[in-house]
Amino acid sequence: MPKAVEGSKKSNIFLKFIKNIFFITFGAVVAAFALETFLVSNQIIDGGVIGISMIISHVTKWNLGLLVIVLNTPFIILAFRKMGKMFVLQTAYANIILALALNFFQHYKVTGDLLLATVFGGIILGTGVGLILKNEASLDGTEILSLLVSKKFGFSVGEFIMGINIFIYLVAGKVFGWENAMYSILTYFIASKVIDVVMEGLNSSKSVEIISDEAGAIGNALIEKLDISVTYLRGIGGYSGQDKDIIYCVISRLELPKMLEIIKEIDPRAFVAVVDVHEAYGGRFKKH
Repeated sequence: MPKAVEGSKKSNIFLKFIKNIFFITFGAVVAAFALETFLVSNQIIDGGVIGISMIISHVTKWNLGLLVIVLNTPFIILAFRKMGKMFVLQTAYANIILALALNFFQHYKVTGDLLLATVFGGIILGTGVGLILKNEASLDGTEILSLLVSKKFGFSVGEFIMGINIFIYLVAGKVFGWENAMYSILTYFIASKVIDVVMEGLNSSKSVEIISDEAGAIGNALIEKLDISVTYLRGIGGYSGQDKDIIYCVISRLELPKMLEIIKEIDPRAFVAVVDVHEAYGGRFKKH
C-alpha cells in the first residue's frame, strides 16, 4: 500500500475515533441528565442494567454511577471477543462518562409531574442512548449479553431483552409502586422509539420493486420525470413461466406518491412493493 494512501487511511480512522468520542461523551451526558433530573428524582426507572442499578441504588443508597460501572463491567469484558477491542474501549468510556455525569446531576429535579417526567425523560434518554449506539458503543450490558445468550439458547435478542425487562419492571412495581412501574414501562417505550429515530433518521427512504409488462416504459418515465436511477432485474412469473422485467429503485418518501401516479398512468395493473430503507450506501440515487 502506498504511504500516502496508508497515511490517509490512518487519518480517517483517527478522525472517526474523535467523532465517536465526541458524540459518545455528549450522549452519555444527555442520558445522565435524563436519568437523574427526570427519572431517578421521580422514582421512574429505565430497563436493563441501568434499571437494575437504579433499583439497587434506591434500596441500598449506594452511588448510582458506581453501580452502573460495576454491573456493566462483566458484560463489557464478555463483549471483547464478540464486538472487538474498539467497541469495548468506547463502551467502557461511555459508562465512565455516564457515571461522572450522574454524580454531577445528582439531586437536580426538573419536574415533579410524573407524566412530564416520563415523556421528556424518555425522549432525552433515547436521544443520548441513540447517539452512543450510533457511534459504536453501548450503555447497557443486557444487550451485549443477549447477543451471546440468544444463539446459545435459541432466543431472539428481542425476546431475551423483553424477558429481562419484564422481570425488572415487576421488581420496580414492588419497590416503587405499580403506578411508577407503569410510567417506567412508558418511559422505556418512548426512549426505544427515539433511539430508532436517532439511529435511522426521520427521512427514511423507500425501496420500490415494480413488476409490469410495461417495465421499460415505466422505468424511462421514472428516470425522466423523477430524475432517479433505476435498475432492471430479471424474473420468471410463477404461474405463467414467462420472463419478467422487475424495476428496482430507492426514493425518498416525498417522491413516492408521484411515483405511484406515474406507474398507474402507464400500467394500472402493475405490482408495486414498497419497503422502508433506513440507510443506503454507495451507488447513485439520482442520475447525473
